[in-house]
Amino acid sequence: MFENASWIVHPNNKLYEPVCFVKQFKLREHVKRAVLNITSLGCYYPVLNGVRVGDFILAPGFTSRKRVQYQEYDVTQMLKAENKLEVTVGDGWYNGKINFVVANNIPKTLISQLDIVYIDGTKETLITDECWLARKDKLRFAELYDGEIYDSNYEDKPVNAVILDHDKKIITKQQGVYVKEQERIKPLSVLKAPNGDTIVDFGQNLTGYFEFTVNAKKGDKVEFTVCEELDKNGNFYNENYRDAKAHFEYVCHDGINTYKPILSFWGFRYMRVDSFPGGITKENISAIVVHSDIKRTGYLSSSSKLLNKLFSNIIWGQKGNFLDVPTDCPQRDERQGWTGDATVFCKAASYNYDVEVFFEKWLTDLKLDQGKKGNIPNIIPQTVCWDWSITDETGAVWGDSATIIPYQMYMTYGNKKILKNQYKTMARYLSYISSHTKERYLWYGCNQFGDWLGLDAPSGSYRGSSNEDFIASVFYYNSVKIVAEVSGILGKDRSKYDILKEKILEKIRKTFKNYKTQTECALALYFDITEDKKSVAKQLNDMIKANGSKLKTGFVGTPFLLHALSQNGYTETAYELLLQEEFPSWLYSVKQGATTIWEHWDGKNERGEFWSKNMNSFNHYAYGSVADWVYEEACGIKPQKPGFEEAIIAPKPTDKLDHLSAILYTRQGKILSKWYHEGEKIRYEIETPVRSTIVIDDKKYYVEKGKYVF
Repeated sequence: MFENASWIVHPNNKLYEPVCFVKQFKLREHVKRAVLNITSLGCYYPVLNGVRVGDFILAPGFTSRKRVQYQEYDVTQMLKAENKLEVTVGDGWYNGKINFVVANNIPKTLISQLDIVYIDGTKETLITDECWLARKDKLRFAELYDGEIYDSNYEDKPVNAVILDHDKKIITKQQGVYVKEQERIKPLSVLKAPNGDTIVDFGQNLTGYFEFTVNAKKGDKVEFTVCEELDKNGNFYNENYRDAKAHFEYVCHDGINTYKPILSFWGFRYMRVDSFPGGITKENISAIVVHSDIKRTGYLSSSSKLLNKLFSNIIWGQKGNFLDVPTDCPQRDERQGWTGDATVFCKAASYNYDVEVFFEKWLTDLKLDQGKKGNIPNIIPQTVCWDWSITDETGAVWGDSATIIPYQMYMTYGNKKILKNQYKTMARYLSYISSHTKERYLWYGCNQFGDWLGLDAPSGSYRGSSNEDFIASVFYYNSVKIVAEVSGILGKDRSKYDILKEKILEKIRKTFKNYKTQTECALALYFDITEDKKSVAKQLNDMIKANGSKLKTGFVGTPFLLHALSQNGYTETAYELLLQEEFPSWLYSVKQGATTIWEHWDGKNERGEFWSKNMNSFNHYAYGSVADWVYEEACGIKPQKPGFEEAIIAPKPTDKLDHLSAILYTRQGKILSKWYHEGEKIRYEIETPVRSTIVIDDKKYYVEKGKYVF
């Protein structure tokens, strides 16, 4: 593909100024089939004869700088006798201001190939070359953090495009799922803020953009600025966006103007109307939700309205942050594929949605961006400003994305291909740790993130009070354990990893004999580190009770906390944490009006004051990892074999809820686990598509596929 096509650019390219490439052509006769293959260094928006080609938003997506995906579109029905192909290209992720600096100095670049097969069997190929025209676009400015400026009256004189001598070997076939428009949301209300601002409230923190219609005069302007939260007085607030301007400007022509952005996206719930001819109403604007085209597979429901809202918030957090890569947040000047967030959420993610292809693509980027020494960058795909691939920096949990995520994809979907593709990356990662620790058989003395944002953090620290070397060593052990298992699955010699994991476990037990935080206890229990689970589980339970049945954990401890409790006899304490309504808790943010998951337990306090303007996302999915506990422990659904070829269904009910249910659509079919109170008894309704082990009140039932009531 693209053997004869060339990369083309505008001869006078400027940063953040989109370019439109134009090709006009005539057909010789009737067309049997026509396929457009296309990609860019930047993000492109293709239009053929005035109609958009395809529905991939922000194509060609966000990948490692070592590759760029191309897309294939069937345009047979779009062709006419005389045709005009226009492709607008913006900087996007490839050239944009990713993480505070310009990621590349390469101009916005296009390459395409249109293959036409006529009815008589003859063929014609149109390629990008110097015969294409290039002009500055009506879209005068486009940048992912700062937004768009569109002038519907602007016209630029086309010039011939220039060929750019750039490597075509980086072009690869589309691997990930497309990013698409998913749904539209009409405003909940149009507000007049105390300071006089007009604010549109969509009622939901979302990721995407908007579409408006206005009757205007030439030169009138439409201007919006977005935010996630209003301040305690009800005024517009987006200081937490940091340097991201999150602004949109449109210059109208005479008459009816309808527009939606094409090369930007925002994370927002509210929109300040800085200018709108005639005044805005709920009828002339809507929000468009955008995310990767992943299929919903998991559903949770309970008797608690607050808990159901939490379940909804978790789903919205995943939708908002699964935009081609698993981002940390969709609103501020970051929006990066932080590996730690993806690591702790990947199990919940794989139950909520079918993310096999999504993560397969992202893991390919991880493999490509792995450091020369085997370290895993903390952000995937890599960006220029924080290039961990050429340093010795790798944090535990963040780096363990190399082992935990592919193994979880295997357990959820049963696909060995992911393990095979990532095996070398896993092995190199373990070699890196072994050669960069200060203490053999431990991961010791390296720069770590610790229990990030743990509430027991010392003053001025984000990293919690848990021993960072203990955390790192536990995850080192876990990754070795995973690679040993994967070696066996792939038919490779696993003995060296089995020996190594036992030596690591022995050293951890000798070195870290006491646990002083909730996170340390949770990890020691969940990863089978402690030899005295009974006393450590009691210690953890006592810590939580002494803290008013509240957690103190951060990004690392929280995903395992409820599992550690319920797997060791303290299911009721786990439910107390899940259903706790006071700060800190999952339901605290729900009661504060959250519609997604917050980065901080106290992103906004009860007085309406914000945690910080520096790092305070209100759409940050990491703590949504609690959903996997609800699926696996509260409702009891686990894979007995990879891909749920066999299942375990062992629900753990509580008197704190009247009912709870989980539906999980696996590769084998639908699994349902539902329990509810009937007087003094509990009724269990279970449906399984495969041979399963059902556990009710510690009694096991071995069943074939079917529906069962207990």
